[in-house]
Amino acid sequence: MGKLYLVPTPIGNLKDITFRAVEVLKEADLILAEDTRTSGKLLKYYGIDTHMHSHHMHNEHKKVEGIVNRIKNGETIALISDAGTPAISDPGFLLTRACVEAGLEVDCLPGATAFVPALVNSGLPNDKFVFEGFLPVKKGRQTRLKLLAEETRTMIFYESPHKLVKTLTHFSEYFGAERRISVSREITKLHEETIRGTVEEVLQHFTSKPPKGELVVVVEGQK
Repeated sequence: MGKLYLVPTPIGNLKDITFRAVEVLKEADLILAEDTRTSGKLLKYYGIDTHMHSHHMHNEHKKVEGIVNRIKNGETIALISDAGTPAISDPGFLLTRACVEAGLEVDCLPGATAFVPALVNSGLPNDKFVFEGFLPVKKGRQTRLKLLAEETRTMIFYESPHKLVKTLTHFSEYFGAERRISVSREITKLHEETIRGTVEEVLQHFTSKPPKGELVVVVEGQK
């Protein structure tokens, strides 16, 4: 019987991948990639010529059964996302659940995940934290923010550049302008930057200097 590997890939710097991850990707029968063009650059950099199929949020539910059957028939399949660990705010959960339910072996390799360096860099308490990923865009957003206003643990969010100012404005409204936060962008890349301060201070910074690149927002819990 085959096996499913969940393989973390670099979140920016191509050198941030483990020796074992490269080995698994080279030896797998098939690589499932969120975007084959993005992942193609990584595979080329490491001389990996394993065949790739597209596996993303728009087709994952249709493909799960076929992939499970391939693993049952003895194939080793590696799942990667565009950056970081699969299934963390990325495709992978449905396939992982289906493999577990089918009694198939699933192995997630350790590796890059954007929120860990952002949390450690923030200077905010990291002994207890909650990962929220992306907030709901419309439906359920207000309800979620009201609930999180009472959260005492450090909170971690993912956000896109064009929505950051709106989200920080909501944080000021629901959490208070003096709540401490940290915004990390372009982690491991050339223009990596972390802006720390109160919600009001960080909001002012990004209002005058619109952000670029992937963002992780770390928010102090309620005291």
